[in-house]
Amino acid sequence: MDSGSTRRARRVGLLLALAAMAALTLTLGASANVAVTIIMTDPFTNSTSQHATKVEPDTYSSGSTIVATAQEGRFTDGGSSDLGVACSTNDGSSWTQYEMPGTTVYSTPAGPYARISDPSVAYDAKDNIWMVSGLALDANLNGAAVTLNRSVGGCGSWQNAINVAVATGTQNFDKNWTTCDNTPTSPFYGRCYTAWDDFGHGNLLKIAYSTNGGASWTLSNTPRAGVIGSQLLTLPNGNVVDVLDNASETQLGYTISTNGGVKFGQAFVITSITAANDPGNIRSGPLPSAEISGDGKIFAVWEDCRFRSGCPRNDLVYTTSTNGSTWTTVARIPADPGGVGGTQDSFIPGVAVDRNTSGANIHVGIGYYYYPNSNCTEATCQLDVGYISSTNGGSTWSAQTMLRGPMTIDWLPNTTQGRMVGDYMSSSFDSLGKAHPVFAEAYDPLPTHDCVTSTPNCNEPIETPTSGLAAAAGANVANDPVVFNGPSPHGHSAFNLVR
Repeated sequence: MDSGSTRRARRVGLLLALAAMAALTLTLGASANVAVTIIMTDPFTNSTSQHATKVEPDTYSSGSTIVATAQEGRFTDGGSSDLGVACSTNDGSSWTQYEMPGTTVYSTPAGPYARISDPSVAYDAKDNIWMVSGLALDANLNGAAVTLNRSVGGCGSWQNAINVAVATGTQNFDKNWTTCDNTPTSPFYGRCYTAWDDFGHGNLLKIAYSTNGGASWTLSNTPRAGVIGSQLLTLPNGNVVDVLDNASETQLGYTISTNGGVKFGQAFVITSITAANDPGNIRSGPLPSAEISGDGKIFAVWEDCRFRSGCPRNDLVYTTSTNGSTWTTVARIPADPGGVGGTQDSFIPGVAVDRNTSGANIHVGIGYYYYPNSNCTEATCQLDVGYISSTNGGSTWSAQTMLRGPMTIDWLPNTTQGRMVGDYMSSSFDSLGKAHPVFAEAYDPLPTHDCVTSTPNCNEPIETPTSGLAAAAGANVANDPVVFNGPSPHGHSAFNLVR
């Protein structure tokens, strides 16, 4: 969506050598409970970026194919050298890495933009086209365009980036997201949608739609709402639901189109957001992560402190809807082993919903980051990656699984808003019913043990559990009352300033 531990160090030289390979699959022994595979590394060496850094992954799956995308070569003051993609056509057993062409001055071939950020991956099943949208930055670090790379006929023939939209005048784009309508019975089957906001005009919501596999785009009629962090979803009836934060990240809301994206209705509030500031100088915020089941039930997940007295730390919370306009009461996801009295701080969730499940048997899997003890500083915080799941639509949850960690915060690349793993992360289910959380994990950047002391000197690849993760029935239930009703400590605008 930035201590003194004892853990094994990775050889930076080995990782950089592997980054040059077209197909990269390296299975690691687990430092925690789960073995992972490195699916993407940063192949760039320009001296202006932090290397080797991969941050902010998004994923999408269709059948046995899973596609992940992420920033590579993160700049301290915003954006990255390019967007990378990792493709698996066998349910995550093996992966191949690609770099997006025609995006930035660092890409091959070179593109017109200085940097790029905010990767989002989508699939158009009707036309068999994979697509990755990005936020292109100009030399002044303004959001100059929303770009799109397409791969026709599978995830292996990426075309040069085109523009979904180009900023003009004082426009300054931010936080794009792309999805497609893949329901064959939908009246808008094959139509794709991209949302973003115009930071230059109060984070004004913008959405465009495509009827030809992303080759060209038409601007939608949208409400005059200040937003950030759109999560577009298509219902089985063809309605498009955009789940989003308001511009100050203090309210979760939605807007709906019933005519294939031509027009979106008024933006309504679902609930307030009360999020604590995560400690340790980590870049984070309560951006929603939203997915949909096979029968059209939406799950929206974010970080929130409403179930903690005094709002000292965040839980993962969620709400659901079957029509995009009526939402259930916000509930806590019981990840903290100590309950609402525990010390765990959970944040940056990536929710997956198995589209092959429905009704009372919906499978949900969530990857996320957390501090086991949030009473910490940048020097002492220990960052872990977790996973929690449900096989009954959230009625009960499994116990938390620690996937990776601990990470020392200064191993992460730095930004003007703190150390970074991403403003968001992502998870997707494969055709076998296994969840694949995809996340950035940082290793000790030898010899300085600090990612920004010299450049290049980081060691942060993108990983996923080697065998995928099953959804578990579990017996954990959270029926906690809301105890914090004050203003969100996290509510501020600085989060929007740097892509």
